[in-house]
Amino acid sequence: MSYEKIDEYMLDKYPKKVYRKRAKSVLPNDPAEPGEIQANVRTIPGIITQRGCTYAGCKGVILGPTRDIVNITHGPIGCGFYSWLTRRNQTRPESDKAENFIPYCFSTDMQDSNIVFGGEAKLKEAIQEAYDMFHPKAIAVFSTCPVGLIGDDVHAASKEMKAKFGDCNVFGFSCEGYKGVSQSAGHHIANNQIFKHVVGLDDTRSDSKFRVNLLGEYNIGGDGFVIDELFERCGIEIVSTFSGNSTIGAFENSHTADLNLIMCHRSINYVADMMEKKYGIPWLKVNFIGTEATSKSLRRLGEYFEDEELIAKIEAVIVEEEVKVKAELDLIKPNTKGKTTMLFVGASRAHHYQELFNELGMETLAAGYEFAHRDDYEGRRVIPNIKVDADSRNIEELHIEKDEAKYSQKLQDKKAALEAKGVEFSDYDGIMVEMEKGSLVIDDISHYEMEKLIDMYKPSIFCAGIKEKFAVQKMGIPLKQLHSYDYGGPYAGYKGAVNFYKDIDRMVNTKVWSLIKAPWATGAAMNASFVKVS
Repeated sequence: MSYEKIDEYMLDKYPKKVYRKRAKSVLPNDPAEPGEIQANVRTIPGIITQRGCTYAGCKGVILGPTRDIVNITHGPIGCGFYSWLTRRNQTRPESDKAENFIPYCFSTDMQDSNIVFGGEAKLKEAIQEAYDMFHPKAIAVFSTCPVGLIGDDVHAASKEMKAKFGDCNVFGFSCEGYKGVSQSAGHHIANNQIFKHVVGLDDTRSDSKFRVNLLGEYNIGGDGFVIDELFERCGIEIVSTFSGNSTIGAFENSHTADLNLIMCHRSINYVADMMEKKYGIPWLKVNFIGTEATSKSLRRLGEYFEDEELIAKIEAVIVEEEVKVKAELDLIKPNTKGKTTMLFVGASRAHHYQELFNELGMETLAAGYEFAHRDDYEGRRVIPNIKVDADSRNIEELHIEKDEAKYSQKLQDKKAALEAKGVEFSDYDGIMVEMEKGSLVIDDISHYEMEKLIDMYKPSIFCAGIKEKFAVQKMGIPLKQLHSYDYGGPYAGYKGAVNFYKDIDRMVNTKVWSLIKAPWATGAAMNASFVKVS
Protein backbone atom coordinates (compact mmCIF):
# COMPACT_ATOMS: atom_id res chain seq x y z
CA MET A 1 0.00 0.00 0.00
CA SER A 2 1.48 3.34 -1.01
CA TYR A 3 1.78 5.74 1.90
CA GLU A 4 2.03 8.63 -0.57
CA LYS A 5 -1.39 7.69 -1.88
CA ILE A 6 -2.79 7.57 1.63
CA ASP A 7 -1.22 10.92 2.42
CA GLU A 8 -2.61 12.54 -0.71
CA TYR A 9 -6.07 11.01 -0.71
CA MET A 10 -6.84 10.72 2.99
CA LEU A 11 -4.64 12.68 5.40
CA ASP A 12 -3.97 15.74 3.25
CA LYS A 13 -7.68 16.60 3.33
CA TYR A 14 -7.44 17.42 7.04
CA PRO A 15 -6.77 20.93 8.36
CA LYS A 16 -3.02 21.38 8.98
CA LYS A 17 -3.24 20.97 12.77
CA VAL A 18 -5.29 17.81 12.46
CA TYR A 19 -2.98 16.53 9.74
CA ARG A 20 0.07 16.91 11.98
CA LYS A 21 -1.60 14.90 14.74
CA ARG A 22 -3.14 12.13 12.64
CA ALA A 23 -0.06 11.60 10.46
CA LYS A 24 1.79 10.30 13.55
CA SER A 25 -0.80 7.52 13.98
CA VAL A 26 -0.64 6.25 10.39
CA LEU A 27 2.41 4.22 9.29
CA PRO A 28 3.38 2.03 6.34
CA ASN A 29 4.61 -1.18 7.96
CA ASP A 30 8.13 -2.56 7.85
CA PRO A 31 8.39 -5.68 10.05
CA ALA A 32 12.18 -5.56 9.97
CA GLU A 33 12.28 -2.05 11.39
CA PRO A 34 8.93 -1.18 13.01
CA GLY A 35 8.46 2.56 13.13
CA GLU A 36 7.35 4.57 16.14
CA ILE A 37 3.60 5.02 16.08
CA GLN A 38 1.55 7.49 18.08
CA ALA A 39 -0.96 5.67 20.28
CA ASN A 40 -2.96 6.13 23.49
CA VAL A 41 -3.47 9.84 22.89
CA ARG A 42 -6.80 11.64 23.08
CA THR A 43 -8.98 11.56 19.99
CA ILE A 44 -9.10 14.89 18.18
CA PRO A 45 -12.37 16.67 18.98
CA GLY A 46 -14.86 16.49 16.14
CA ILE A 47 -13.50 13.24 14.71
CA ILE A 48 -15.81 10.24 14.89
CA THR A 49 -13.80 7.58 16.71
CA GLN A 50 -14.36 3.86 17.24
CA ARG A 51 -13.42 4.13 20.91
CA GLY A 52 -15.47 3.53 24.02
CA CYS A 53 -15.12 5.36 27.35
CA THR A 54 -13.33 4.41 30.56
CA TYR A 55 -16.58 3.21 32.16
CA ALA A 56 -17.22 0.94 29.17
CA GLY A 57 -13.82 -0.70 29.59
CA CYS A 58 -14.23 -1.15 33.34
CA LYS A 59 -17.81 -2.34 33.61
CA GLY A 60 -18.49 -3.71 30.15
CA VAL A 61 -15.24 -5.49 29.36
CA ILE A 62 -13.60 -6.60 32.62
CA LEU A 63 -16.44 -7.04 35.14
CA GLY A 64 -19.30 -7.67 32.73
CA PRO A 65 -18.51 -11.33 32.01
CA THR A 66 -18.36 -12.32 35.72
CA ARG A 67 -21.64 -14.00 36.52
CA ASP A 68 -21.95 -13.87 40.30
CA ILE A 69 -21.02 -10.23 40.96
CA VAL A 70 -23.89 -7.70 41.02
CA ASN A 71 -22.59 -4.80 38.93
CA ILE A 72 -24.31 -1.52 39.86
CA THR A 73 -23.86 1.46 37.58
CA HIS A 74 -24.01 4.62 39.70
CA GLY A 75 -25.22 7.17 37.19
CA PRO A 76 -27.91 7.92 34.62
CA ILE A 77 -29.77 4.92 33.27
CA GLY A 78 -28.40 5.45 29.76
CA CYS A 79 -24.89 4.41 30.78
CA GLY A 80 -26.22 1.26 32.43
CA PHE A 81 -28.38 0.35 29.47
CA TYR A 82 -25.54 0.84 26.97
CA SER A 83 -23.31 -1.55 28.88
CA TRP A 84 -26.04 -4.17 29.32
CA LEU A 85 -25.49 -7.29 27.22
CA THR A 86 -23.98 -5.38 24.31
CA ARG A 87 -21.26 -8.00 24.01
CA ARG A 88 -22.01 -11.69 23.61
CA ASN A 89 -20.25 -12.77 26.80
CA GLN A 90 -21.46 -16.27 27.57
CA THR A 91 -21.39 -18.11 30.87
CA ARG A 92 -22.24 -21.54 32.29
CA PRO A 93 -23.49 -21.53 35.88
CA GLU A 94 -22.95 -24.80 37.74
CA SER A 95 -26.72 -25.41 37.85
CA ASP A 96 -30.04 -23.74 37.06
CA LYS A 97 -30.13 -22.43 40.63
CA ALA A 98 -26.58 -21.06 40.64
CA GLU A 99 -26.16 -17.29 40.61
CA ASN A 100 -25.98 -15.60 37.23
CA PHE A 101 -26.49 -11.82 37.19
CA ILE A 102 -25.20 -11.24 33.66
CA PRO A 103 -28.72 -10.94 32.17
CA TYR A 104 -29.59 -8.15 34.68
CA CYS A 105 -28.99 -4.40 34.47
CA PHE A 106 -28.49 -2.66 37.84
CA SER A 107 -28.42 1.13 37.96
CA THR A 108 -29.07 3.89 40.50
CA ASP A 109 -30.84 5.81 37.71
CA MET A 110 -29.63 9.23 38.90
CA GLN A 111 -32.01 12.14 38.38
CA ASP A 112 -31.61 15.94 38.44
CA SER A 113 -32.09 16.11 42.21
CA ASN A 114 -29.26 13.59 42.75
CA ILE A 115 -26.94 15.67 40.58
CA VAL A 116 -27.76 18.80 42.62
CA PHE A 117 -27.86 17.35 46.14
CA GLY A 118 -25.62 14.27 45.76
CA GLY A 119 -26.33 10.62 45.03
CA GLU A 120 -24.54 8.67 47.76
CA ALA A 121 -27.71 8.05 49.75
CA LYS A 122 -29.39 6.68 46.65
CA LEU A 123 -26.35 4.49 45.95
CA LYS A 124 -26.46 2.98 49.45
CA GLU A 125 -30.17 2.29 49.01
CA ALA A 126 -29.42 0.54 45.70
CA ILE A 127 -26.67 -1.59 47.26
CA GLN A 128 -28.99 -2.52 50.13
CA GLU A 129 -31.81 -3.39 47.72
CA ALA A 130 -29.53 -5.60 45.61
CA TYR A 131 -28.24 -7.35 48.75
CA ASP A 132 -31.75 -7.94 50.12
CA MET A 133 -33.02 -9.34 46.85
CA PHE A 134 -30.09 -11.52 45.77
CA HIS A 135 -27.68 -11.95 48.69
CA PRO A 136 -24.73 -12.01 46.24
CA LYS A 137 -21.14 -12.86 47.15
CA ALA A 138 -19.98 -9.51 45.79
CA ILE A 139 -21.32 -6.17 44.61
CA ALA A 140 -19.30 -3.84 42.35
CA VAL A 141 -20.13 -0.14 41.96
CA PHE A 142 -19.14 1.83 38.86
CA SER A 143 -18.87 5.61 38.64
CA THR A 144 -20.09 7.38 35.52
CA CYS A 145 -19.24 10.94 34.41
CA PRO A 146 -21.79 12.82 36.57
CA VAL A 147 -20.66 10.96 39.69
CA GLY A 148 -17.10 12.17 39.21
CA LEU A 149 -18.26 15.73 38.60
CA ILE A 150 -20.39 15.98 41.75
CA GLY A 151 -17.90 14.06 43.92
CA ASP A 152 -19.91 11.11 45.20
CA ASP A 153 -17.48 8.82 47.06
CA VAL A 154 -18.37 5.34 45.77
CA HIS A 155 -15.45 3.81 47.68
CA ALA A 156 -16.59 5.11 51.06
CA ALA A 157 -20.17 4.04 50.37
CA SER A 158 -18.99 0.57 49.32
CA LYS A 159 -16.75 0.21 52.37
CA GLU A 160 -19.60 1.20 54.67
CA MET A 161 -22.01 -1.29 53.11
CA LYS A 162 -19.42 -4.08 53.10
CA ALA A 163 -18.90 -3.60 56.84
CA LYS A 164 -22.65 -3.56 57.38
CA PHE A 165 -23.29 -6.81 55.49
CA GLY A 166 -20.26 -8.78 56.67
CA ASP A 167 -20.79 -11.59 54.13
CA CYS A 168 -20.72 -9.63 50.86
CA ASN A 169 -17.61 -8.07 49.28
CA VAL A 170 -18.57 -4.56 48.11
CA PHE A 171 -16.04 -2.45 46.22
CA GLY A 172 -16.14 0.58 43.92
CA PHE A 173 -14.46 1.78 40.74
CA SER A 174 -13.55 5.39 39.91
CA CYS A 175 -14.08 4.75 36.22
CA GLU A 176 -15.81 7.95 35.10
CA GLY A 177 -16.11 7.90 31.32
CA TYR A 178 -13.87 10.92 30.79
CA LYS A 179 -11.06 9.64 33.01
CA GLY A 180 -8.76 8.27 30.34
CA VAL A 181 -7.99 8.34 26.65
CA SER A 182 -10.22 5.35 25.94
CA GLN A 183 -11.70 2.19 27.43
CA SER A 184 -8.11 1.03 28.04
CA ALA A 185 -8.04 3.18 31.19
CA GLY A 186 -11.16 1.37 32.40
CA HIS A 187 -9.49 -2.03 31.97
CA HIS A 188 -6.62 -0.88 34.14
CA ILE A 189 -8.86 0.59 36.85
CA ALA A 190 -10.98 -2.58 36.94
CA ASN A 191 -8.02 -4.95 37.18
CA ASN A 192 -6.40 -2.87 39.91
CA GLN A 193 -9.51 -3.09 42.08
CA ILE A 194 -9.97 -6.81 41.48
CA PHE A 195 -6.36 -7.31 42.49
CA LYS A 196 -6.74 -5.14 45.61
CA HIS A 197 -10.10 -6.43 46.84
CA VAL A 198 -10.43 -10.01 45.57
CA VAL A 199 -7.29 -11.88 44.41
CA GLY A 200 -5.63 -13.87 47.17
CA LEU A 201 -8.60 -14.31 49.50
CA ASP A 202 -8.91 -18.09 49.07
CA ASP A 203 -5.78 -20.29 49.41
CA THR A 204 -7.53 -23.59 48.59
CA ARG A 205 -5.50 -25.64 46.12
CA SER A 206 -6.77 -28.59 44.07
CA ASP A 207 -4.76 -31.77 43.45
CA SER A 208 -4.31 -31.09 39.74
CA LYS A 209 -0.69 -31.26 38.51
CA PHE A 210 -1.08 -28.55 35.89
CA ARG A 211 -2.89 -25.41 37.03
CA VAL A 212 -3.07 -22.19 35.03
CA ASN A 213 -4.97 -18.90 34.84
CA LEU A 214 -6.15 -17.63 31.49
CA LEU A 215 -5.96 -13.82 31.43
CA GLY A 216 -7.68 -11.64 28.85
CA GLU A 217 -10.19 -14.19 27.52
CA TYR A 218 -13.76 -12.84 27.66
CA ASN A 219 -15.70 -15.79 26.24
CA ILE A 220 -17.24 -13.84 23.39
CA GLY A 221 -19.55 -16.19 21.50
CA GLY A 222 -18.29 -19.16 23.55
CA ASP A 223 -14.55 -18.88 22.79
CA GLY A 224 -13.72 -19.64 26.40
CA PHE A 225 -15.78 -22.83 26.34
CA VAL A 226 -13.71 -24.14 23.40
CA ILE A 227 -10.45 -23.40 25.22
CA ASP A 228 -11.80 -25.00 28.41
CA GLU A 229 -12.57 -28.17 26.48
CA LEU A 230 -9.10 -28.29 24.89
CA PHE A 231 -7.39 -27.87 28.25
CA GLU A 232 -9.59 -30.52 29.82
CA ARG A 233 -8.65 -33.01 27.11
CA CYS A 234 -4.98 -32.31 27.80
CA GLY A 235 -5.43 -32.63 31.56
CA ILE A 236 -4.80 -28.96 32.40
CA GLU A 237 -6.92 -27.18 35.00
CA ILE A 238 -7.92 -23.55 34.44
CA VAL A 239 -8.07 -22.09 37.95
CA SER A 240 -9.51 -18.77 36.82
CA THR A 241 -10.33 -16.99 33.59
CA PHE A 242 -10.14 -13.20 33.61
CA SER A 243 -12.91 -12.54 32.89
CA GLY A 244 -14.96 -14.79 30.60
CA ASN A 245 -17.29 -17.26 32.32
CA SER A 246 -15.65 -16.16 35.57
CA THR A 247 -16.74 -16.17 39.21
CA ILE A 248 -15.73 -14.21 42.28
CA GLY A 249 -14.51 -17.44 43.87
CA ALA A 250 -12.18 -18.19 40.95
CA PHE A 251 -10.68 -14.67 41.20
CA GLU A 252 -10.12 -15.18 44.94
CA ASN A 253 -8.31 -18.46 44.25
CA SER A 254 -6.32 -17.36 41.18
CA HIS A 255 -3.05 -16.75 43.07
CA THR A 256 -2.69 -20.52 43.58
CA ALA A 257 -2.06 -21.21 39.86
CA ASP A 258 1.35 -22.32 38.58
CA LEU A 259 1.33 -20.21 35.42
CA ASN A 260 -0.51 -17.24 33.94
CA LEU A 261 -1.38 -17.31 30.24
CA ILE A 262 -2.14 -13.96 28.60
CA MET A 263 -4.49 -13.79 25.63
CA CYS A 264 -5.27 -10.04 25.42
CA HIS A 265 -2.12 -8.34 26.64
CA ARG A 266 -3.56 -4.83 26.35
CA SER A 267 -6.37 -5.37 28.79
CA ILE A 268 -4.52 -7.30 31.46
CA ASN A 269 -0.72 -7.47 31.19
CA TYR A 270 -0.41 -5.49 34.45
CA VAL A 271 -2.34 -8.21 36.37
CA ALA A 272 0.21 -10.80 35.25
CA ASP A 273 3.04 -8.51 36.30
CA MET A 274 1.46 -7.86 39.71
CA MET A 275 0.76 -11.57 40.32
CA GLU A 276 4.34 -12.45 39.48
CA LYS A 277 5.70 -9.78 41.81
CA LYS A 278 3.41 -10.67 44.72
CA TYR A 279 3.02 -14.44 44.32
CA GLY A 280 5.90 -15.48 42.02
CA ILE A 281 3.68 -16.81 39.19
CA PRO A 282 5.44 -16.57 35.78
CA TRP A 283 3.47 -15.59 32.67
CA LEU A 284 3.52 -16.50 29.00
CA LYS A 285 1.82 -14.81 26.05
CA VAL A 286 -0.47 -17.23 24.16
CA ASN A 287 -2.97 -17.04 21.34
CA PHE A 288 -5.81 -19.49 20.68
CA ILE A 289 -7.13 -17.70 17.58
CA GLY A 290 -6.01 -19.71 14.55
CA THR A 291 -5.00 -23.34 14.07
CA GLU A 292 -1.25 -22.81 14.04
CA ALA A 293 -1.42 -20.36 16.94
CA THR A 294 -3.47 -22.81 19.01
CA SER A 295 -1.01 -25.67 18.42
CA LYS A 296 1.93 -23.39 19.23
CA SER A 297 0.32 -22.20 22.47
CA LEU A 298 -0.53 -25.74 23.60
CA ARG A 299 3.06 -26.82 22.95
CA ARG A 300 4.33 -23.89 25.04
CA LEU A 301 2.31 -25.30 27.93
CA GLY A 302 3.92 -28.72 27.49
CA GLU A 303 7.32 -27.05 27.34
CA TYR A 304 6.63 -25.18 30.58
CA PHE A 305 5.44 -28.13 32.66
CA GLU A 306 8.08 -30.53 31.22
CA ASP A 307 5.88 -33.57 31.79
CA GLU A 308 6.15 -36.38 29.23
CA GLU A 309 2.57 -37.59 29.79
CA LEU A 310 1.19 -34.06 29.35
CA ILE A 311 3.27 -33.46 26.21
CA ALA A 312 2.00 -36.74 24.72
CA LYS A 313 -1.62 -35.75 25.41
CA ILE A 314 -1.08 -32.32 23.87
CA GLU A 315 0.48 -33.81 20.74
CA ALA A 316 -2.39 -36.31 20.42
CA VAL A 317 -4.96 -33.51 20.62
CA ILE A 318 -3.04 -31.42 18.07
CA VAL A 319 -2.76 -34.29 15.58
CA GLU A 320 -6.43 -35.21 15.93
CA GLU A 321 -7.67 -31.63 15.54
CA GLU A 322 -5.31 -30.48 12.80
CA VAL A 323 -6.43 -33.35 10.55
CA LYS A 324 -10.06 -32.24 10.88
CA VAL A 325 -9.20 -28.57 10.33
CA LYS A 326 -7.10 -29.32 7.24
CA ALA A 327 -9.97 -31.24 5.64
CA GLU A 328 -12.24 -28.19 6.01
CA LEU A 329 -9.57 -25.72 4.96
CA ASP A 330 -8.77 -27.66 1.78
CA LEU A 331 -12.40 -27.22 0.72
CA ILE A 332 -12.65 -23.53 1.61
CA LYS A 333 -9.25 -22.01 0.84
CA PRO A 334 -9.67 -22.06 -2.97
CA ASN A 335 -12.70 -19.77 -2.46
CA THR A 336 -10.90 -17.29 -0.20
CA LYS A 337 -7.31 -17.28 -1.45
CA GLY A 338 -6.30 -13.88 -2.80
CA LYS A 339 -9.10 -12.00 -1.06
CA THR A 340 -8.24 -9.01 1.13
CA THR A 341 -9.21 -7.73 4.55
CA MET A 342 -8.83 -4.77 6.90
CA LEU A 343 -9.12 -5.11 10.68
CA PHE A 344 -9.77 -2.25 13.09
CA VAL A 345 -10.89 -3.67 16.40
CA GLY A 346 -9.92 -3.58 20.04
CA ALA A 347 -6.96 -4.90 21.90
CA SER A 348 -5.33 -8.00 20.44
CA ARG A 349 -8.12 -8.92 18.03
CA ALA A 350 -6.74 -6.93 15.10
CA HIS A 351 -3.54 -8.86 15.71
CA HIS A 352 -4.74 -12.38 16.45
CA TYR A 353 -7.36 -12.62 13.72
CA GLN A 354 -4.75 -12.07 11.04
CA GLU A 355 -3.66 -15.64 11.82
CA LEU A 356 -7.02 -16.94 10.62
CA PHE A 357 -7.03 -14.78 7.51
CA ASN A 358 -3.49 -15.96 6.68
CA GLU A 359 -4.70 -19.55 6.93
CA LEU A 360 -7.45 -18.69 4.43
CA GLY A 361 -4.86 -17.26 2.03
CA MET A 362 -6.19 -13.72 2.50
CA GLU A 363 -4.05 -10.60 2.66
CA THR A 364 -4.41 -8.01 5.42
CA LEU A 365 -4.12 -4.60 3.77
CA ALA A 366 -4.45 -2.50 6.91
CA ALA A 367 -4.98 -2.99 10.63
CA GLY A 368 -4.99 -1.10 13.90
CA TYR A 369 -6.41 -0.91 17.38
CA GLU A 370 -9.06 1.24 19.00
CA PHE A 371 -7.32 1.69 22.33
CA ALA A 372 -3.77 0.44 22.02
CA HIS A 373 -0.57 1.67 23.54
CA ARG A 374 2.71 1.70 21.63
CA ASP A 375 3.77 -1.73 22.90
CA ASP A 376 0.72 -3.29 21.23
CA TYR A 377 2.21 -2.20 17.91
CA GLU A 378 5.95 -2.22 18.51
CA GLY A 379 6.35 -4.91 21.17
CA ARG A 380 6.86 -4.95 24.90
CA ARG A 381 10.47 -3.79 24.58
CA VAL A 382 9.33 -0.17 24.03
CA ILE A 383 7.47 0.07 27.37
CA PRO A 384 10.41 1.73 29.19
CA ASN A 385 10.51 4.37 26.43
CA ILE A 386 6.82 5.26 26.52
CA LYS A 387 6.36 8.73 27.93
CA VAL A 388 4.00 8.88 30.92
CA ASP A 389 1.51 11.64 30.25
CA ALA A 390 -1.20 13.31 32.32
CA ASP A 391 -3.86 10.84 31.19
CA SER A 392 -1.76 7.88 32.31
CA ARG A 393 -1.23 9.53 35.69
CA ASN A 394 -5.00 9.46 36.17
CA ILE A 395 -4.73 5.72 36.63
CA GLU A 396 -3.65 4.45 40.03
CA GLU A 397 -0.35 2.56 40.03
CA LEU A 398 -0.45 -0.05 42.76
CA HIS A 399 2.60 -0.55 44.93
CA ILE A 400 3.07 -4.31 44.98
CA GLU A 401 5.31 -6.17 47.39
CA LYS A 402 6.16 -9.84 47.69
CA ASP A 403 3.72 -11.80 49.86
CA GLU A 404 6.22 -13.74 51.93
CA ALA A 405 3.64 -16.35 52.97
CA LYS A 406 2.21 -17.03 49.52
CA TYR A 407 5.13 -16.26 47.19
CA SER A 408 6.41 -19.29 45.23
CA GLN A 409 10.18 -19.24 44.84
CA LYS A 410 9.84 -22.72 43.31
CA LEU A 411 7.98 -21.26 40.32
CA GLN A 412 10.57 -18.53 39.90
CA ASP A 413 13.39 -21.12 39.99
CA LYS A 414 11.54 -23.10 37.35
CA LYS A 415 11.23 -19.99 35.21
CA ALA A 416 14.95 -19.26 35.51
CA ALA A 417 15.84 -22.81 34.47
CA LEU A 418 13.58 -22.65 31.44
CA GLU A 419 14.89 -19.24 30.42
CA ALA A 420 18.36 -20.74 30.42
CA LYS A 421 17.05 -23.21 27.82
CA GLY A 422 15.68 -20.39 25.65
CA VAL A 423 12.03 -20.25 26.75
CA GLU A 424 10.77 -16.65 26.62
CA PHE A 425 8.60 -15.33 29.46
CA SER A 426 6.92 -11.98 30.13
CA ASP A 427 7.14 -10.82 26.54
CA TYR A 428 5.11 -10.29 23.39
CA ASP A 429 5.75 -8.93 19.94
CA GLY A 430 3.59 -6.15 18.66
CA ILE A 431 1.38 -6.32 15.61
CA MET A 432 3.96 -4.72 13.31
CA VAL A 433 6.50 -7.55 13.22
CA GLU A 434 3.83 -9.98 12.05
CA MET A 435 2.25 -7.82 9.33
CA GLU A 436 3.48 -7.70 5.74
CA LYS A 437 5.85 -5.00 4.58
CA GLY A 438 3.93 -2.15 3.02
CA SER A 439 0.65 -2.90 4.78
CA LEU A 440 -0.84 0.02 6.67
CA VAL A 441 -0.98 0.40 10.46
CA ILE A 442 -3.45 2.99 11.83
CA ASP A 443 -4.17 3.75 15.47
CA ASP A 444 -7.63 5.03 16.48
CA ILE A 445 -8.93 5.15 12.90
CA SER A 446 -11.67 7.72 12.31
CA HIS A 447 -14.88 7.15 10.43
CA TYR A 448 -13.66 9.46 7.65
CA GLU A 449 -10.39 7.53 7.28
CA MET A 450 -12.29 4.24 7.21
CA GLU A 451 -14.48 5.43 4.35
CA LYS A 452 -11.46 6.68 2.40
CA LEU A 453 -9.62 3.36 2.84
CA ILE A 454 -12.62 1.39 1.62
CA ASP A 455 -13.10 3.74 -1.30
CA MET A 456 -9.46 3.36 -2.34
CA TYR A 457 -8.85 -0.34 -1.81
CA LYS A 458 -12.26 -2.04 -1.84
CA PRO A 459 -11.27 -4.84 0.60
CA SER A 460 -13.13 -8.13 0.31
CA ILE A 461 -14.19 -7.82 3.96
CA PHE A 462 -13.83 -5.22 6.72
CA CYS A 463 -13.60 -6.24 10.39
CA ALA A 464 -14.73 -3.78 13.08
CA GLY A 465 -17.62 -3.28 15.52
CA ILE A 466 -21.28 -2.40 15.57
CA LYS A 467 -20.67 1.34 15.17
CA GLU A 468 -19.07 0.80 11.77
CA LYS A 469 -21.14 -2.17 10.62
CA PHE A 470 -24.00 -0.59 8.72
CA ALA A 471 -22.02 2.31 7.21
CA VAL A 472 -19.56 -0.19 5.72
CA GLN A 473 -22.29 -2.51 4.47
CA LYS A 474 -24.01 0.40 2.71
CA MET A 475 -20.75 0.81 0.77
CA GLY A 476 -21.22 -2.74 -0.55
CA ILE A 477 -18.50 -4.29 1.64
CA PRO A 478 -19.29 -7.11 4.10
CA LEU A 479 -18.38 -6.31 7.71
CA LYS A 480 -17.51 -8.95 10.28
CA GLN A 481 -17.88 -7.85 13.87
CA LEU A 482 -14.98 -9.07 15.95
CA HIS A 483 -16.19 -7.63 19.25
CA SER A 484 -19.40 -9.64 19.39
CA TYR A 485 -19.13 -11.94 16.32
CA ASP A 486 -22.64 -10.97 15.13
CA TYR A 487 -24.48 -14.29 15.38
CA GLY A 488 -21.41 -16.44 14.64
CA GLY A 489 -18.67 -18.02 16.67
CA PRO A 490 -17.05 -19.36 18.66
CA TYR A 491 -13.83 -18.65 16.77
CA ALA A 492 -11.19 -19.83 19.25
CA GLY A 493 -9.25 -23.07 18.98
CA TYR A 494 -9.61 -25.64 16.20
CA LYS A 495 -13.39 -25.79 16.32
CA GLY A 496 -13.53 -22.01 16.18
CA ALA A 497 -11.13 -21.84 13.26
CA VAL A 498 -13.45 -24.01 11.16
CA ASN A 499 -16.42 -21.83 12.14
CA PHE A 500 -14.47 -18.75 11.05
CA TYR A 501 -13.40 -20.27 7.72
CA LYS A 502 -17.02 -21.08 6.86
CA ASP A 503 -18.38 -17.67 7.93
CA ILE A 504 -15.74 -15.73 5.99
CA ASP A 505 -16.20 -17.90 2.90
CA ARG A 506 -19.92 -17.13 2.92
CA MET A 507 -19.38 -13.41 3.46
CA VAL A 508 -16.71 -12.73 0.84
CA ASN A 509 -18.28 -14.87 -1.86
CA THR A 510 -21.94 -13.91 -1.73
CA LYS A 511 -23.07 -11.64 -4.57
CA VAL A 512 -25.50 -9.71 -2.43
CA TRP A 513 -22.96 -6.97 -1.61
CA SER A 514 -22.57 -6.03 -5.27
CA LEU A 515 -26.33 -5.46 -5.45
CA ILE A 516 -26.34 -2.93 -2.62
CA LYS A 517 -26.55 0.72 -3.58
CA ALA A 518 -26.20 3.41 -0.97
CA PRO A 519 -29.27 5.67 -0.74
CA TRP A 520 -27.25 8.66 -1.89
CA ALA A 521 -26.04 6.75 -4.95
CA THR A 522 -29.51 5.99 -6.32
CA GLY A 523 -30.45 9.56 -7.11
CA ALA A 524 -33.27 9.44 -4.57
CA ALA A 525 -31.50 11.64 -2.05
CA MET A 526 -32.81 15.15 -1.43
CA ASN A 527 -30.45 17.92 -2.51
CA ALA A 528 -30.30 21.33 -0.90
CA SER A 529 -28.22 24.47 -0.98
CA PHE A 530 -27.54 27.30 1.41
CA VAL A 531 -29.72 30.39 1.04
CA LYS A 532 -28.18 33.71 1.85
CA VAL A 533 -30.46 35.72 4.14
CA SER A 534 -29.96 39.44 3.97
